[in-house]
Amino acid sequence: MAQTLSGTLVETLRTRIVNGEIAPGEKLPSEPRLAAEHRVSRTVVREAIARLNLEGLVHTRRGSGSYALTPPADDADGAPPLTRSLEDRLALVEYRLALEAEAAALAATRRTPAQLAALADRLDALASSDGHPATAMQHDFAFHRLVAEAAANRFLLEALDRLGPQMIAMPRGRLDLHDGGRFTAVVQEHRAVLAALEAQDPLAAAAAMRVHLAGSRRRLMQESGGGGTATAGA
Repeated sequence: MAQTLSGTLVETLRTRIVNGEIAPGEKLPSEPRLAAEHRVSRTVVREAIARLNLEGLVHTRRGSGSYALTPPADDADGAPPLTRSLEDRLALVEYRLALEAEAAALAATRRTPAQLAALADRLDALASSDGHPATAMQHDFAFHRLVAEAAANRFLLEALDRLGPQMIAMPRGRLDLHDGGRFTAVVQEHRAVLAALEAQDPLAAAAAMRVHLAGSRRRLMQESGGGGTATAGA
């Protein structure tokens, strides 16, 4: 009976995470609250959370709680999820290196003052979102999209839009970016991109974007080395 109750709770929470009702990086309700809301024992809740951890939908931090991760999203055309494995995620970073380095180079010569201001505002918002991973992910993707928009090439922008926010997925380690200065490093990498755009230096802009995405790849490898699946955060 407990297993049946646990399975029902798993389905309920899985649906809330996949539908975005519980956003990536958002903390799940506490164990006592879930038990009360769903009229099950805390043992059933623990079993359900453990299964969601195994599915890669939830990450539990000891002493802090459980947080939603980015679920694999189906392609708009009904294709399989964009990334299923570590190899897929590394390949996605390689694709982004080719795509976004060129977008940054073009943006350096084509950006407008208004676009620079929007990028600076978005970067400030990202820097202020330490400790709020779901918000940080939103600002992160918006920054990258603004760079592609400033490139003034609709195909580059459409390519980035097709990837969507899942390219800035929420890995386990992303929830701890403030630890060890990793969040600071991510912000500094974005600042280097913005500085090159301000200087109208396409070579520097492309290089800064490559450095940033190489950092994303390194963080992904570090997380995967720690065990479990992870997603490239950038």
